[in-house]
Amino acid sequence: MDKYRRRLLVATGVVGGIGISGAAAPFIASMFPSSRARAAGAPVIADIHDLAPGVLRTISWRGKPVWILRRTEAMLADIRADDSIVSDPHSDVPQQPDYAQNEFRSIKPAIAVLVGVCTHLGCTPNFEPADAKSQMGQDWNGGFLCPCHGSRFDLAGRVLRGSPAPTNLIVPPYAFVSDDKIVIGSHGKPA
Repeated sequence: MDKYRRRLLVATGVVGGIGISGAAAPFIASMFPSSRARAAGAPVIADIHDLAPGVLRTISWRGKPVWILRRTEAMLADIRADDSIVSDPHSDVPQQPDYAQNEFRSIKPAIAVLVGVCTHLGCTPNFEPADAKSQMGQDWNGGFLCPCHGSRFDLAGRVLRGSPAPTNLIVPPYAFVSDDKIVIGSHGKPA
């Protein structure tokens, strides 16, 4: 009888272990993101070969608009002139990767890459070029205006003093994989 009980106990333990494993497998699998969720957060590649100077292109990354602006020499000069009217001229608040913590908040001065979401309440600002001075005031050198509450950002995404937005626009992680292609969402080449 002793051998029978031992075998029954072992068999019961094995069947119970298999049952627990079978029940735990879906639970453990739910802890990993689905392929759809992984794709939603994956880096995207933007081709800018045909992006003309002064033109803004919008792409989607992680469900947010990301702006790519090819700035002209005049726009770069305007960014330098805006230092006295922006709240964080040297981008001391970490709203950008280290490689974009510079005067133009970008890897290449002529190319701006910014998340197009206002840091005040998450609205999407409009691109307002410098020729909108009559509407925006004489200190306006071009940039982005949030229509909801009036936050203003210069062409480097720096918030102008007196705006409701507390910080500059976010610069996402990005890298140039060639002169005409940018990978957004990664600091290097896509996997």
